[in-house]
Amino acid sequence: MVTVAENMVRTLRANGIERVYGIPGDSLNGFTDALRKDGTIRWLHVRHEESAAFAAAADAAITGDLAVVAGSCGPGNLHLINGLFDANRSRVPVLAIAAHIPTSEIGTGYFQETHPQELFRECSVYVEYVADPVQMPRILEIAMREAIEKRGVAVIVIPGEVALADVPDDRAVVIERAHPIVVPNPTELERAAQLLNAAKKVTILAGAGVEGAHDEVVALADRLGAPIVHALRGKEYIEYDNPFDVGMTGLLGFASGFRAMESADTLLVLGSDFPYPQFYPEDATTIQVDIRGSQLGKRHPLDLGLVGDVKATADALLPRIAEKSDRSHLDDAVAHYRKTRAKLDELAVPTKGEKPIHPQYLARLLDEAASDDAIFTADVGSPTVWAARYLTMNGRRRLIGSFTHGSMANALMHGIGAQTAQPERQVVALAGDGGLAMMLGELITLTQNRLPVKTIVVNNSSLNFVELEMKAAGFVTYATDLENPNFAAVAEALGIFARRVERSEDLPDAVREVLAHDGPALLDVVTERQELSMPPAITAEQVKGFALYAIRTVMSGRGDELLDLARANWRQLF
Repeated sequence: MVTVAENMVRTLRANGIERVYGIPGDSLNGFTDALRKDGTIRWLHVRHEESAAFAAAADAAITGDLAVVAGSCGPGNLHLINGLFDANRSRVPVLAIAAHIPTSEIGTGYFQETHPQELFRECSVYVEYVADPVQMPRILEIAMREAIEKRGVAVIVIPGEVALADVPDDRAVVIERAHPIVVPNPTELERAAQLLNAAKKVTILAGAGVEGAHDEVVALADRLGAPIVHALRGKEYIEYDNPFDVGMTGLLGFASGFRAMESADTLLVLGSDFPYPQFYPEDATTIQVDIRGSQLGKRHPLDLGLVGDVKATADALLPRIAEKSDRSHLDDAVAHYRKTRAKLDELAVPTKGEKPIHPQYLARLLDEAASDDAIFTADVGSPTVWAARYLTMNGRRRLIGSFTHGSMANALMHGIGAQTAQPERQVVALAGDGGLAMMLGELITLTQNRLPVKTIVVNNSSLNFVELEMKAAGFVTYATDLENPNFAAVAEALGIFARRVERSEDLPDAVREVLAHDGPALLDVVTERQELSMPPAITAEQVKGFALYAIRTVMSGRGDELLDLARANWRQLF
């Protein structure tokens, strides 16, 4: 007879699964032994289950296919939760196999007992408990289909002895993703066309939902004379080969994107869940297109909401749009973007002598030296700011991050999954020093699995973005110092090629050397702690906050910090 676990592995193999991320444990023995016997699916061993889930999220994001992660009972699968939140909120398909304590002990307070169905409910589109072998393989098929069709996390909770029981039905069903074309009805399209044709100044806000719709969105922008502002998750899909791109808006964006939206009389939101209401224009007519109707109007009041995929909807709208003869709004936005872009590039310069390196310079060098099809991952905080502003997308490069969930330490963990999924591509993980230290053990995962991820450490000895938030709110920085080791020395001790750079003049060669290394490599770059990543629009509250921060810092006897702040940012402030 075939066990439930063996049937699970057979089904995964039939569906093209080539790897499972995780850490083994006794409650997973049936499943991991079935993987061993099968021999066709690789067990990708990590050092922390959180990394397994983040790696699976990046794997699914890069390939578009279902990725699988497994965790043993109690703490084992509990560690998966943060990464599964990231996967679910990024809308990538992940199947999580959560082993459970023996069925007879559930509800007794048994060793390592948790209630996985309740724990995983908020970070999944589907979670179910397998109490009896007769439920399988049907539950597995449902879970896989839910993850694939809803683009999210599906969790199967299964006690160890159930996985080892004989399965009544040994079928292995292949789950194929459907590809429907969803277009608003003609009446809705006509209404959208009327609003857009009547507008004088249209701006497009493009998010991750424009994936696969680059040419259609650019054609629509051309017809409307509309600048295209992109949200962070839309950057890799719409920024390149786009004469109408005017950059990002939001907390990580810059002035031109903010201005193009603020000056519009009509805003067309395409496939974006941009979350910050303060960056939407208050008085503009707003039209939103999203494949999920539940997203419409969630962030900003709408004049018209359309349910449809962006590619098909833009294609259907185009014939209904009259070409704008007045392109002054577009021309003004593009001109402003060029000036803003030039000012940003002026900040990406080397420092002199012993001064700490500007992180913008590091990001610029990485952009210039990385492969044309490189996969970049970026830690939440200042590494994401520099990635958003200085990494150039071209339709082949990818940019992966915890851009919706916003978890620390994601860059290296995402890098593991991206490199495993596509070993022939260059993977560059732009990590903060705080993030890397949080999951430092995953450097061993690189060596153990021979993953040539290039880890670039933005080492400013602080929780840098947290400090910026404190300053903007008027607080004296506190509890943000990091006493870091020499990360290059640590990496070398773990068998990783590494360089440490403290002077700008040494950085170009070090970047090229690390990126060219045949194997895992780490570059530890000592960067300017006081560098300000200014938002595109400074509010009165933020000005007041910085003033309060300055006063309180002087009063607390730390006035030298203000001198360091001015010294590091004189290029931006004066």
